[in-house]
Amino acid sequence: MNLYPMAQTAVTGLMKTGFRARVTGLENFPADGPVIVASNHRAFLDSVIISALMPRRVAFLAKAEYVNTPGIGGKLMKALFDLIDIIPVNRSDQSQRLKALDKGLERLEKGQVFGIYPEGTRSRDGYLYRGRVGVAWLAHKTGAPVVPVGLIGTDRLQPPGSRFIRPVRFTVRVGKPMYFDQVGDRQTGKQRRETTDLIMDEIAQLSGQPRKNEYNSSPSLDKDSGTSN
Repeated sequence: MNLYPMAQTAVTGLMKTGFRARVTGLENFPADGPVIVASNHRAFLDSVIISALMPRRVAFLAKAEYVNTPGIGGKLMKALFDLIDIIPVNRSDQSQRLKALDKGLERLEKGQVFGIYPEGTRSRDGYLYRGRVGVAWLAHKTGAPVVPVGLIGTDRLQPPGSRFIRPVRFTVRVGKPMYFDQVGDRQTGKQRRETTDLIMDEIAQLSGQPRKNEYNSSPSLDKDSGTSN
């Protein structure tokens, strides 16, 4: 039994009534064919929000720690991830991160929608960080249009360290599809960099965030590597 439509309807209703979510630009979203959703990342709930409010089902990546938590909490999180098609990935393992892009590629080749955060991890200081080139690799590999999304105010729903979700209004702005040449494996590093920068420019316009010309990193990865953000 496919529970996704019912879950999406329930969560969408909650977002629009309990949180007064405002969504603009849905008319820009392609009705069929493969689509890459590229968004800024402000909160843990971003993937749930995008999955609920987009007109088509969106598969997302998320760090595996969410589903590896012992006890009932980890089991509930795994069930939620399975329901809304969130793919857990070990971000501290380079080979696993690369395999994660392959999973996105599989969905795009089936004509489905795949969501990605080019920043790699959520911003904790409000800045929009430099995008990593995986989004461009997928776009040039498949020819799928990239739909940029700007999330505004989702960071106030559940600030870092908070265990509770606040009923705070937020906005989702959907931009026009961006089309790039499908060149498969003939794409170059320079091409991926330029494409990623164009996508990040659109996300910045939609989100209104100030920019930082550096890569963001997860505090957990910084701790493991002995560095700080």
